[in-house]
Amino acid sequence: MDDPTLSQLLRKFGFSDKEIDIYLTILDHGEAKTSVIADDASVSKRYVYSVSEELEDRGFVSVNDHSVPTTVRAIPPEEVVGALTDDVEQMRPALEAHYSQVEPQSDAFEVVKSRVTVLKRITGLIREADKEVALSLPHDHLSEVADELRDAVDRGVLVMLVVTGADLDADLGLEGLATVARAWEESMPTMITADRTRSLVAPHEMIARANSGERAITFTQNQLAPVMVGSFFGNYWPMAKEVYVADPHELPRTYDDFRQAVLQATLRRRADTPLTATVRGRPTDGDDGDDLDEITGRVVGVRQGLVEPANNSFPVEAALVVETDEGEYLVGGEGAFVEDYEAEEVVLEFAE
Repeated sequence: MDDPTLSQLLRKFGFSDKEIDIYLTILDHGEAKTSVIADDASVSKRYVYSVSEELEDRGFVSVNDHSVPTTVRAIPPEEVVGALTDDVEQMRPALEAHYSQVEPQSDAFEVVKSRVTVLKRITGLIREADKEVALSLPHDHLSEVADELRDAVDRGVLVMLVVTGADLDADLGLEGLATVARAWEESMPTMITADRTRSLVAPHEMIARANSGERAITFTQNQLAPVMVGSFFGNYWPMAKEVYVADPHELPRTYDDFRQAVLQATLRRRADTPLTATVRGRPTDGDDGDDLDEITGRVVGVRQGLVEPANNSFPVEAALVVETDEGEYLVGGEGAFVEDYEAEEVVLEFAE
């Protein structure tokens, strides 16, 4: 290790540049009179005395001021390193007691300049999704993310897909690539939101033409993702034609993605299959605080716009009507406030 690197490390322990000069001088001599140290470090003897006393307190040197002249001896480096290591280890329990583990956050915003990078970002978001993907993409580029979409569907992710610039009379090859897919002959921005947290939006021209000069934006922000989802389901989803709906899941099944639960309940009810829902969540009136509650009853209605025909009263509405012995409850998902109940988990099963 060279002296500049050693000096940089010593600065991390709170050494000033002059203190480093004095300490390295002492190390070079092993033991020396304060006058010699002062001359070699180009500082005053008084400053050598002051710094040496501080270094002694910190365990780096030993000051012999009982003899004349005063000398300063360097503590062997292995003893210094051992003492520092012991100090750090003693700190560990207290540091860990104060430490709150959090997941690292991705960059809030990123400007993406190339079509290739946009498609890589989309592929990554699909691959990492645990619950839900809402995606619009030109049909010509669907093959570039098809494997990731198929894998997402297979692992139970709700995939809501709009392919744009599509020939509605052709076989679009969407089976297995989405839970629900729609097609539109017109163009629209390429958009994706994964797990209602991570999003990307790119102008149509950026995907349609190489070197268009357009830019895409990716962001990871809980406050903005619902705006993207609202735009997707409010502005574009209703304009596209429903062309594919996957078969309903086998039941019983537990859902922590409420939109998926509403879709599956809708598909089963349209087949005249009686369902029971057990909902874990909390009343939206706030009377029970943050404590989770549980209700169980028959699913007697749904409100949704995920599949045709839609019966929701606003674009992102997704709700279950659950009839219990105490009465009917309108159940919504995360952030519900117009419904009676905010669900965290829903178990759907066939009614007896």
